[in-house]
Amino acid sequence: MGSVVLVHGWGGAFSTTWQRSGFTALLTDGGKHVIGIDLLGHGEAPKPHDPELYADLTERVFDAIDAESPDEPVEAVGFSLGALTLLRAAIARPERFSRIVLAGIGQNVIERDHVGATRIVEGLERVIAAEDADTAPDLDEMDQTARLFVQYAQQPGNDIRALAAVMRRPSAGDFEPDDLATITCPVLVVVGDRDFVHPGDKLASLFPAGRCETLKNVDHFATPEAFGFFDATLEFLDAI
Repeated sequence: MGSVVLVHGWGGAFSTTWQRSGFTALLTDGGKHVIGIDLLGHGEAPKPHDPELYADLTERVFDAIDAESPDEPVEAVGFSLGALTLLRAAIARPERFSRIVLAGIGQNVIERDHVGATRIVEGLERVIAAEDADTAPDLDEMDQTARLFVQYAQQPGNDIRALAAVMRRPSAGDFEPDDLATITCPVLVVVGDRDFVHPGDKLASLFPAGRCETLKNVDHFATPEAFGFFDATLEFLDAI
């Protein structure tokens, strides 16, 4: 029975992203051992407010897979921030992964949207300032993407200050094509055609064994719950 590590996105958690949708149950039914983690600042993990403490998000990934699958490489599925974290992990230790699904990332890996990230941070800080002043934040002043991220950050169980610190963490630098080429295991990039990171085919082409699956009429936050994502991922992992 192969092991699959699941890594949620920013503002999510193992329970809300993977368990609530029934995806973990489908993997288990397909003969997989699921390794679930909460990234630092999310779910049941500690939630510090110092951006410096989020410099290496791969630590919890490696802690989990080294504990539960010390002798065998694992399959991995990541969404958004989780997918970016898996990329960092696979570049650092490619021998630990046998197959990787990267959902909710694409063109943003190749052309970093620093302006968009800045607007998201500004939106989060505006909400935090409003909370400190006991007033209502004006979401209408934010662009659509920043407003969506702010609303996502305000879901029950989230710590918006910790999530803002995640966004403000020290940069690990851009992903270079030569680094991505070291990930030689099969890689599936899954992106919705209404996702702001669409398309994903150029990213997929940078992996020696990469391919892209585009989901019709699916936006960013809907990706990990889309039936097309389920089908493509379960087939790729041979869990059907």
